[in-house]
Amino acid sequence: MEKRRTYVAKAEHCAQLAKLQADFNAEFGSPCPTEQILARRLRGMLAGPHCYAVLAGPASEPSGHAIVTLRPTIYSDGPLAVLDELYVRPPLRGQGVGGAILDHVLRQLAERGGSEMHINVDEDDAQARRFYEDRGFVNHEPGSEWRMLLYLQELPTGP
Repeated sequence: MEKRRTYVAKAEHCAQLAKLQADFNAEFGSPCPTEQILARRLRGMLAGPHCYAVLAGPASEPSGHAIVTLRPTIYSDGPLAVLDELYVRPPLRGQGVGGAILDHVLRQLAERGGSEMHINVDEDDAQARRFYEDRGFVNHEPGSEWRMLLYLQELPTGP
């Protein structure tokens, strides 16, 4: 199915990625830079080795996307990945698009020598938590029953 066909995004896909991200943030009432700013930032990020994105569906109107950032870690030789964003357009949810995107993200991470992926999920988002848990993600350190938590502090921006 075309809507589940996935591919690694390139610089020419930044406008589509930015549009999907803006739609995602609008759906959940989250603040978001303009699509132009998002596209500019994505072009810069995708040009380097520390980020990749996966799109699903036709390039003219993608069904969904994921954005992944990579960083070194002292615990392995390969990078640690953070799934920064995963979004599927609402009418296409429940049709395997998100799973196809996540599968491609994980294959791409393995090809890059990655050792681990972190995902931040809102505690009250039971649907997203179930999606990731059904695919083997856990919210506790392996070998422990203690839940892992994410702490956040926003820093002031410059003038």
